[in-house]
Amino acid sequence: MSDLRAFLVECSTLIEQQLSERLPPEQGAAAQLFAAMRYSALAGGKRLRPALALATSDALGGERPVALGVAAAVEMMHVYSLIHDDLPAMDDDALRRGKPTCHIAFDEATAILAGDGLQALAFLQLAELSGVAASTQVAMIAQLAKLAGCEGMVAGQAIDIAATGKQLDLDQLQQMHRLKTGALMEASVMLAAQASGRASAEQLQALQQFAQALGLAFQIQDDLLDIEGETAQLGKLQGSDIARGKVTYPQLLGLEAARSAAAQAHQAALQALTLFDQRADQLRALANYVITRSY
Repeated sequence: MSDLRAFLVECSTLIEQQLSERLPPEQGAAAQLFAAMRYSALAGGKRLRPALALATSDALGGERPVALGVAAAVEMMHVYSLIHDDLPAMDDDALRRGKPTCHIAFDEATAILAGDGLQALAFLQLAELSGVAASTQVAMIAQLAKLAGCEGMVAGQAIDIAATGKQLDLDQLQQMHRLKTGALMEASVMLAAQASGRASAEQLQALQQFAQALGLAFQIQDDLLDIEGETAQLGKLQGSDIARGKVTYPQLLGLEAARSAAAQAHQAALQALTLFDQRADQLRALANYVITRSY
């Protein structure tokens, strides 16, 4: 775990630098918008998606600068989703990563525009990525649009809103979270694999299976932490999902069955990596981290 902690610190440092250089400076007529974008994007956090992108690239022998560009694009998309998810019309959260949410620190209109700006900048990041063939860039942009949009994260968020206060069965709950949470984790892994230019069709399939299983394990652990975690560690209000009437794995299955489901997803993620050598050890360590984390 000490190696993983060092890797996560390295990833956080690298992605903070990449984002800081890429985000517009807080100046000019739109200075408040740019300040809001930087406030949310440079607020720290687990940086799990950038770590997944870098670890995937390392597993395939890809180039770090290219992987960093991919990592920044997915993290921009992720931060945009968090800003919008926190809005009063959505989950109405006041705390994110231990700080006031963007619409609290600024205002609702600025927060909406900050999310819009980050989403557009994510696609620009991929379009301007150097060291990648143009055909690969087009495929990556299409992949991100699919996984972040109507066949991925946005659709999952819409299902989540529609399901609030209602009962879902297990298949419906898994589908919602595969889209809402898992899709951007899948994007982190698959875009980095595409950008490396080194992944075989078999490896791409295995990495997709890994990412999808990891996303499920992450979400179940998130649901458990909403019950058992502490606000100071979580960086958001403990129990907020239950208070909003969200359907969660513990609520549907019970605590022990939810823990068992998380463990099964974790094992499926590890199993998907069996055809990779020791260069994929950071991906394995990230899978272990997802299931044991306390925030």
